[in-house]
Amino acid sequence: MVTREKFDEELSKLQSQLIELKDFAYNAFESSFHAFETRNVEEALKIMENDTKADIMYEEIHDSAILLIAKQQPVATDLRQIITTLKISTDLERIADFAVNVAKSTIRLKDTKLNMNETINNIRKMYTISMTMLKEGIKAFLDVDLKLAKEVAKMDDEVDELYGQTIQHLFQVNRVQPENIDNVTQLLFICRFLERTADHITNIAENVFYLVKGKHYDLNE
Repeated sequence: MVTREKFDEELSKLQSQLIELKDFAYNAFESSFHAFETRNVEEALKIMENDTKADIMYEEIHDSAILLIAKQQPVATDLRQIITTLKISTDLERIADFAVNVAKSTIRLKDTKLNMNETINNIRKMYTISMTMLKEGIKAFLDVDLKLAKEVAKMDDEVDELYGQTIQHLFQVNRVQPENIDNVTQLLFICRFLERTADHITNIAENVFYLVKGKHYDLNE
């Protein structure tokens, strides 16, 4: 097999590993959010038990990338492809961590009745937008689609706006119902985990620009 064909084959395997990590992070978040909405402690605990899987998958991607660089000594665009894959895998590993954090906060929520419809609806919207960003962000990378990458980054503005609204509302709840500070605190954490998730997905979109242009762009400006 010629060197180029071998490189393409190994790069394809590396991207397959990245897709597996994306799927794991996505499914973990889907499960953790379902646990949050249903207050399912058993489901949340199961997510926490799988905490190290994303770390292992990340290390495998890292090892494969380093080996590919050492064996093939890629240059220019090929090297950027590997570097971008490594950077994106770091963001995906952090997103999987946030899914675990949502599960932990779900377990810490106390069983009290709060008038939290506005908060829960906003958190649900933040989650939905973030998961759309995740799917589209990885698609933009695999397809090398700058237009889609830019659209993904714009979605982060929606998450930021919802985050600001929800934080304000939670502070108001805390003022009138200080006895529920524990629940308010955990909901604040969940909002923060979702906002940070969207930020990491924006990093993925920015890395698509790095892949194509060879320089870093801030898509949140």
